[in-house]
Amino acid sequence: MNPLFKSLTPLAVLAAVTLGAQAADFPIKDRPITIVVPFTAGGPTDRVARDLAEAMRKPLGGIPIVVDNAAGAGGSIGANKVAKATADGHTLLLHHIGMATMPTLVRNIPFKVESDFEYLGMVNDVPMTLIGRPSLPANNFAELRSWLETNKGKVNLANAGVGAASHLCGLLLMNALKIDMTTVPYKGTAPAMTDIIGGQVDLMCDQTTNTTSQIEAKKVKAYAVTTPKRLTTPALKDLPTLQEAGLKDFQVTIFHGLYAPKGTPADVQKKLNDALKVALKDPDFIKKQEGLGAVVVNDKRMEPAEHKKFVAAEIAKWSPIIKAAGVYAD
Repeated sequence: MNPLFKSLTPLAVLAAVTLGAQAADFPIKDRPITIVVPFTAGGPTDRVARDLAEAMRKPLGGIPIVVDNAAGAGGSIGANKVAKATADGHTLLLHHIGMATMPTLVRNIPFKVESDFEYLGMVNDVPMTLIGRPSLPANNFAELRSWLETNKGKVNLANAGVGAASHLCGLLLMNALKIDMTTVPYKGTAPAMTDIIGGQVDLMCDQTTNTTSQIEAKKVKAYAVTTPKRLTTPALKDLPTLQEAGLKDFQVTIFHGLYAPKGTPADVQKKLNDALKVALKDPDFIKKQEGLGAVVVNDKRMEPAEHKKFVAAEIAKWSPIIKAAGVYAD
């Protein structure tokens, strides 16, 4: 017997052997990998997850990869589902900036973001766009700003739910403009977009993965992007940045990362990270992401340690902003 096993109980030995077998056999044949998305189907994070699932399938031997939408509580319901899942590599989490905001945004959060997950690597950076209903009288940001000043107390600002990227961007926007708006939370991006297009709400600040096709089809009015530099995506290249428009230092970029439950065997983590890196180099995946205005990660944040370091820095950035706003996702 391995000397290491002499100090273990029979149950512990069985667990160790089982984990070793899981690591060697991963992915388990005829068993799909599930990527949990903590938001509704049809939203921007869901779209990233489905594109990523297809790109990772081949380097993982063609095993089916399915997407499971588990929305609610600022993204914490889906995240908790993965945190409590069996740590065998077959249940993963694709989350966005919510990994950095949940520790402050969600009261009584049932897990610890920095210690209850294995960080597998970053996927992309997603700029955001400020859009409005097609019937808004303003045709550029200067006109929009004037309209907002004139209509203080009457403007509705949609978001995909408390803690969603659109909610966070909206908080920063109101703070930068010094104009309060009535925030209207929806159960996901899709219904919020439907009401923007239909004219039931006035504005939304949302990810390019969700807004680009609507802007291209002229179903909404687009006013600006949230990046320091203009974007090169054809449908967005003529939009000014909010910094250009006069909102000094305004910058919001939404990241997506891939996670596994704490305790996932190291060699399973490596296989998943290797497959992720292959996916991030896949021309078809890159093309799909670029078409939505997203930038696929091609730097050291592909590595688990750098991914975790980045999220820790984002937690430090967003915590005071959320506390100052006094909002919570219960």
